[in-house]
Amino acid sequence: MGEVPSYPMIFRKEKKTSVDMNRVVGTCDILFICLDTLRYDVAVREEAAGATPVLNRYGFWEKRQAPGNFTYPSHHAMFAGFLPCSEEVRNMADRELLFYPGEIGLRRKVPDGAYAFSGSTIMEGLQKDGYETWCVGGVSFFDKRSDMGRVFPGYFEKSFWNPSFACPVKENTKNQVDFILKKIRSADSDRHLFLYLNVDAIHYPNYFYLEGAAGDSLLSHAAALRYVDKELGRLFDEWKEQRGDTFVICCSDHGTCYGEDGFLYHGVNHPSVNTVPYKHFFL
Repeated sequence: MGEVPSYPMIFRKEKKTSVDMNRVVGTCDILFICLDTLRYDVAVREEAAGATPVLNRYGFWEKRQAPGNFTYPSHHAMFAGFLPCSEEVRNMADRELLFYPGEIGLRRKVPDGAYAFSGSTIMEGLQKDGYETWCVGGVSFFDKRSDMGRVFPGYFEKSFWNPSFACPVKENTKNQVDFILKKIRSADSDRHLFLYLNVDAIHYPNYFYLEGAAGDSLLSHAAALRYVDKELGRLFDEWKEQRGDTFVICCSDHGTCYGEDGFLYHGVNHPSVNTVPYKHFFL
């Protein structure tokens, strides 16, 4: 038999996070905003054109690897702490873990700056540390109208969805933001919030954000992002006024295709699906 090749240890180093999450947790609210289905190339093109002034305020988009190629697997990963990782990562040990799932046994020690949570999800860990956890759904995996649509909402202390948040509704993001702003005005100011918002305007169908369009395309995808950007401005401004210090994670869960190389939409592996924009910042 041939000699068995040797490989370097996979977990060869501990990567320090770009933000100390142990200073965030317990002092700040946390907003996790998923721009469902947003493509990286569209995000950076709109950024460069100055067409997304609200998101541009908070730094450049990073190019990252999607945790999954459609909503369901991607969110299982993200809610367990495995956010989209840098495009340059070639080794599990090189990925930045803001949230460290302590019970899975990934490493012998917690990476510097990572928040080690107990339980099966970020939300379970944060709730144990005093946070109130909210989910405002968008796509059907959050609509609570089926057994599968109740899985993700069930991870949160409070979860909200109504038909006006759904993909086919042109004003869906406005409706979500209106709802959130109303809720936070009466929220407990003595308890920190973790809010997950699933923004589904960019998901198909999105043709109605582009005047005269008869079907979805890269142009209507971009138009949907511009619509979302305006609504996020309202959310950020009032959240700062009502809630104070807040850490924001903003990313896509996966991209989508519009006919490239014969691929259509997502749930398949293609660079346009597997590459996503990501940023985190403080309000």
